[in-house]
Amino acid sequence: MSWSLWLTLVAAGSLISFTPGAGAINTMATSLGSGWARSIWGILGQQVALVTHIAIVAGGVGVLVSGNPVLFDTVRYVGAAYLLWLGVRQWRLTPTLVADAGTPLREPAGPMFRRGVFVNLTNPKAIVFFLAFVPHFIDPDRPLLVQYLILAATVVGIDTIVMWFFFAAAAKGLRRLTRSASGQRTINRVFGSLYVVVAVLLAVTR
Repeated sequence: MSWSLWLTLVAAGSLISFTPGAGAINTMATSLGSGWARSIWGILGQQVALVTHIAIVAGGVGVLVSGNPVLFDTVRYVGAAYLLWLGVRQWRLTPTLVADAGTPLREPAGPMFRRGVFVNLTNPKAIVFFLAFVPHFIDPDRPLLVQYLILAATVVGIDTIVMWFFFAAAAKGLRRLTRSASGQRTINRVFGSLYVVVAVLLAVTR
């Protein structure tokens, strides 16, 4: 991959990562609930899903998913249902403050990581997007494995930086609201509503 093509990939990858979506919402919600540093666990989970999407496209399975309406809709509705469940769960979440500390209880790394994986993995439109996106940066006449590794490392690196240093960091400005039960309740309902909105969009938009 030439430097000019790689820089184009960086620009495209940055644009994709800065576009708000379920991953960004999940990152901000995790950052608010467990802190900026620990939000990396959810972000890493999202990157595992991202690499999986690229592998699906590279292996040719992406064509099968995008070309099979039943399979595509099944994944789409499962993803929408999961986001809807996250939204309802977030909305109904009970404020949890450590006594006399004024700081929220922190979620274990495992659930954050698994949620990050599932939020990104159950979005079939990501597969369709990569089907249209990846071929522009892959030369079929050159070794494919190296090219896919460069592409995956670049996209994952950019998305990790954007999620952690932009979306998760942006949520730090709202942390003061989590110092009270009413503030936590408001934040939970805002992000719960955002999850639901994204779930509806995923379910109704083709």
